[in-house]
Amino acid sequence: MNDLKALESMGLVLPSAWYILGAVLFGIVGYMAYRRGRKTRHSTLLWIGVALMLYPYAVSETWMIWVIGFGLSGWAYTQWNDA
Repeated sequence: MNDLKALESMGLVLPSAWYILGAVLFGIVGYMAYRRGRKTRHSTLLWIGVALMLYPYAVSETWMIWVIGFGLSGWAYTQWNDA
């Protein structure tokens, strides 16, 4: 417990459960889009999948994880049948 307070005093905080859930969920969706894009040679779907897998590393706010994730997932959904 003392170590946690020391980390918090340095500005390091653990992500919330909703943040982790969003990162995992959109990572799985991104992996599925990446695999479909690679299999069908649909470059847009492939890069949407890469973006879904990697963007949680660049975003620190929980609400941004969900907003960007839903946006990219919606875009992947529209591209899915075009592949």
